[in-house]
Amino acid sequence: MNLRVPEDLDHRLDVLAAEEHTSKSALLLQGAELILQRHGRRREINEGLNFVMSHDAELLKRLEDA
Repeated sequence: MNLRVPEDLDHRLDVLAAEEHTSKSALLLQGAELILQRHGRRREINEGLNFVMSHDAELLKRLEDA
C-alpha cells in the first residue's frame, strides 16, 4: 500500500517518531488501530442504545411522563 502524506504531517510524524524511538509506519499503524477501536466502540454503544429503546420503550415512556 502506498500512502501520500502532506509535508506538514510527514514532518510532524518524523518528529514524533524520533521522540518515541519508533518508525512513522508504526505510528500510522497505531493511529489506524485507534480509529478502528473508536469506530467499534461507537457501534457497540449505538447497538446498546437501540436495544434499550426497543426493549424498554414502555418503561422509558412511563419515566418520561413521571
